[in-house]
Amino acid sequence: MRSVRMRILMTLLVLAVVGVGGWQLLPAQENDNRTITVGTTDAVTSLDPAGAYDAGSWALFSNVFQSLLTFEPGGPSPVPDAARTCGFVGGGLRTYRCGLRAGLVFPSGRAMTAEDVKFSFDRVKKINSDVGPASLLSTLRSVDASGMTVTFHLSSPDATFPFKVATGAGSIVDRSRYPGDALRTGTHADGTGPYRLSAYTKDHSAALAPNSAYKGAVGGTGRPVELRYYTNADRLAAAWKDKKVEVATRTLPPKVLAALNPSDPGQRVSESDSSETRSLFLNTRASSPLHDVRVRRALAWLVNREQLAATVYDGTVDALYSLVPAGITGHTTAFFDAYPAQDARRARALLTEAGVRLPVRFTYGYGRGRGAAADEAAELKRQLEASGLFKVDVKGYEWTDFQKRWASGRLDAYAVGWVADYPDPDTFGAPLVGTGSTMNTGYRSKAVDSLILDSQQYADRSRVTQDFRDLQTDVATDVPLIPLWQRKEYVVSSEDVGGGQYLTDGTGVFRLWKLGWI
Repeated sequence: MRSVRMRILMTLLVLAVVGVGGWQLLPAQENDNRTITVGTTDAVTSLDPAGAYDAGSWALFSNVFQSLLTFEPGGPSPVPDAARTCGFVGGGLRTYRCGLRAGLVFPSGRAMTAEDVKFSFDRVKKINSDVGPASLLSTLRSVDASGMTVTFHLSSPDATFPFKVATGAGSIVDRSRYPGDALRTGTHADGTGPYRLSAYTKDHSAALAPNSAYKGAVGGTGRPVELRYYTNADRLAAAWKDKKVEVATRTLPPKVLAALNPSDPGQRVSESDSSETRSLFLNTRASSPLHDVRVRRALAWLVNREQLAATVYDGTVDALYSLVPAGITGHTTAFFDAYPAQDARRARALLTEAGVRLPVRFTYGYGRGRGAAADEAAELKRQLEASGLFKVDVKGYEWTDFQKRWASGRLDAYAVGWVADYPDPDTFGAPLVGTGSTMNTGYRSKAVDSLILDSQQYADRSRVTQDFRDLQTDVATDVPLIPLWQRKEYVVSSEDVGGGQYLTDGTGVFRLWKLGWI
C-alpha cells in the first residue's frame, strides 16, 4: 500500500436509519463482548512487520502492534503512543529521540524496553524484504537504546521521520519472539496494541480480542472484532447482502457503491475523501519494451482516465493527473498539462522517433480480486490497443505472487493502488519514484532524488510545495508511472454498529477500536 501536514479534507456522511434517536447512539453495554465482523478484500501478506508493505497487512498491524507514535483521527501530525515523548534534538533534523512509556507489556508478559524498539527498526533494515517497508527508513542510519530512551541517527535531515515512525514500519515487536535476521513465520503476532491476535487463518479471518494491558494514545480498546478476508469485491458484496458481516470496507464493487442510497433502511454509510491513488507503474529497465522514455510517453498520450472512472468505476473514483493526490500539499495536474487528451497521432510520432517495431508488445499484471482490477485492465488494454500502436498481454495474479513479480522486475506494467502511509506528499515521493523505490520500476533520477531530499529538510511542510510541483513535472516527463485515479472511501455498516467513519481517514491508521454497538 500510506504534509505537515495538511489535514486531508474529510466529507463524512453518516446515514442513520429513520427513527434511530440520539439516545440510541450511546454504546449498548450488553453488547460489550459481542464480536463485530468486518469484511474486506485487502489481503494480509505477512504477520511480520518487517515483511509487509501493503494496506491489508498494515491495517492489522495498526491494531495489534504499537509504534512510538500514531495519528489521531484526521490529525495532521503524529502523537505519542508507545512513546511518552518524542522530538528532534540538536540542530539539523538528524537526531530524533523518544522516551518510552512505562508499563508496556508484550503478550509473553515481558516488559517492553528501548532495546525492543531498536531491535524492531534494525531488523526491518537488515532483513530488507523485497515486499517490506525498509525503503521507508532510507534516511535511518543507526539506532541507540539506553534504558527507556531510544535515539535515531539519520543520514540526512528528515523532517518526515516522525511520520514514518508512526507507520507500520515502526511496529514494535518482542525481541524474544522474533528472529533478528529473518521473517517470523506462523500465525502469531506479539505486539502491545489495542488488540491481541487471538486466532488467524490466512486469507480467511483474523480474530482480535481487546488488549486489557494496552497503554497508549487510544482511549479505549474497543469491542472484539473478527476481520474476514474475501478474494474479490463480489464475494464481499454477497457477504454484506447475506448479513455475514456487520461492516464492509475496502472494497465493494463500484456498482454497489454507486447504488448506495441515503434512504435505504438497515445500514449506515460513511463516505469520505481519500488520499488513496492508483497508478500504472512502468518498468524502465533496459530489458523491458518500455525502457525508452518515448514509448512511455506514447502510453501516456493514450490513457483516458475520465472514461475509466466513468465506465469501470461508475463515478466512485476521480480521474487523477498527478503523483500527489488532491488534498495533499503539492498536488498538481502535471500529467494533464503534459498529455491533456488522448492523441494517437502524437503517440505514433513518438514511437516512430524511437524506431521501435509496431505494435509494441508488453505484459500488464494486476492483483486478482482487488476491486475492479480485471475490468480496469480490460478497459486500459482496449484504450491502448485501439490505436494499433500497442499489444497488451494482460494477466491477473494472486496478490502475494503479484507483489513478488513486480518486485523482481518480471512485469512490464502493473496497476497498483497506493494508500498513503501518512498525510504528507513525502509518502508519494521516495516510495514511488525515488531510486530503489518500493514499486521497483528501475527508475532513477538525480533531479527527483534531490527534490525528495530537499523537501525532507523542512519542518514547516508548507515550504515543500514547490519541490513537489517540480518533482511531479519531472515524473510527467519521464513517465515511470501513469496516475489513473483517486479513490473515495466508503464504509458500510449495519444500523446497530457505529464508528465506521473512523476506520480510514488518510492517516494510514485502521481504527477497529472505534467500532461499537449502538
